[in-house]
Amino acid sequence: MIRELKTFLTVARCGTFSAAGKQVGLTQSAVSAQIKNLEDALGLLLFDRTGRTATLNAMGTRAVPMAEQILELFHAMGTPAQAEQFRGELRIGAIGTVQSCLLPAILLSLRQRAMGIEPKLIPGVSLNLLNQVDSGEIDLAIIIRPPFSLPKELVMEPVRSEPFVLIAPQGMPLKPPLEMLAEHPFVRYDRSSFGGRLVTQFLRRHHLQPAQVLELDELDAIAKMVERGLGISLVPLAGLWLESPHNVQVLPLGPLTFDRELVLVSRYGARQSAPLQLFKACVADHVGQG
Repeated sequence: MIRELKTFLTVARCGTFSAAGKQVGLTQSAVSAQIKNLEDALGLLLFDRTGRTATLNAMGTRAVPMAEQILELFHAMGTPAQAEQFRGELRIGAIGTVQSCLLPAILLSLRQRAMGIEPKLIPGVSLNLLNQVDSGEIDLAIIIRPPFSLPKELVMEPVRSEPFVLIAPQGMPLKPPLEMLAEHPFVRYDRSSFGGRLVTQFLRRHHLQPAQVLELDELDAIAKMVERGLGISLVPLAGLWLESPHNVQVLPLGPLTFDRELVLVSRYGARQSAPLQLFKACVADHVGQG
């Protein structure tokens, strides 16, 4: 019944058997068959079917937290009490700058402490990684703090804060940041990302509408565009672009400074698992040294 319970929770999230099937790699008929097996075993209906839509009824709504608890307990049964005894995959989601800057040292420390843990790195943007943790596709993720409250099934712990700075091509005369943003072309940190939303809020707060020439989510690429003279940009003081020899000027924002906060997100039921606790310890050790 474990498989059926996982499918049940996926349907509850997606709202249709078809959408759930795409997420778990099953046909719509296979999803329907699994839900019927579960309902037959329980002796009750969990969904009200209307056309292609499957809506949780009262019994289905009541069953969701119970199903989540059963799956968490099932997962705990296969997790050793000591991380050193763990044998298996730890699925780690991370945004680009975390992959290039934080994770190498963290993963080296993890390997030294528990060689049986096999990290699998899943790259992505913050929102997608958050959804993957929520759905159980990955075990944890280091992302930018979301601008909204998390579901009760997820927990969020701070990793570190990174101040935004203005970067400009070498040779460009420097002025106060607000003047530069008003006068020069602007390479924009993707406004749909959590970090880019912080830039948007900053610009609105100061009533600025810079002349945008490009919008993208990769900080290293933004730094290269600025280096070549495409424009100026607002980026967090972090990432591969700091370690690479980009020929840009870095201008602190001073009293205007705003930050993006990196957080580690995991499922509430797995928060005490030994591999997750060990990974968190490796993160804390590395960030503390940095």
